[in-house]
Amino acid sequence: MITLASRSASRRAMLEAAGVAFRPVPAAIDERALERDLAGSPPAAVAVALAEAKALAVEAAGDRLVLGSDSLVVVDELRFDKPSSRRDAASHLRFFSGREMQLHSAAALAREGKVIWRHSAMATLHVRRLTDEFIETYLAEEWPAVSQCVGVFRIEGPGVQLFERIEGDHFTVLGMPLLAVLAALREHGELPS
Repeated sequence: MITLASRSASRRAMLEAAGVAFRPVPAAIDERALERDLAGSPPAAVAVALAEAKALAVEAAGDRLVLGSDSLVVVDELRFDKPSSRRDAASHLRFFSGREMQLHSAAALAREGKVIWRHSAMATLHVRRLTDEFIETYLAEEWPAVSQCVGVFRIEGPGVQLFERIEGDHFTVLGMPLLAVLAALREHGELPS
């Protein structure tokens, strides 16, 4: 059994569906402070650093592996965090409208206070033109659920309506490069190979 250092319902659902036994223990880190420290770093490096910090922030029993994961969104070279309010969410969606979104998802495994594996992946999501009417209807249905979602969407729900095309791995879009995580868990003896 591994420890999942995340509050994300999507990450939990992915691991459950894949048959991975885990114990969720959300990591308590100051993500915004770490992002400020990494200002100017490439988005993939920031996502990896956040995943590593989460994995290292959780104390596991014995030599249990701790899985940390994080995602971030970049649109027109601007990085977006989770929306702080419904008004903020609407502002994000208006900015995303008709643009290309890069979603960087990363994962890291730590054991006994040391990162032993890390991986990042990127998906490109092409946001269709969104009307103000659509944004308001969408947020009426999806808020506050999307308040915990970078990019203001849940691809497994109505958020799929934001996009006209998606390039990249489905699991990366869900918030974790699951296939790479599963391969690493097999490599480290947590799953049968």
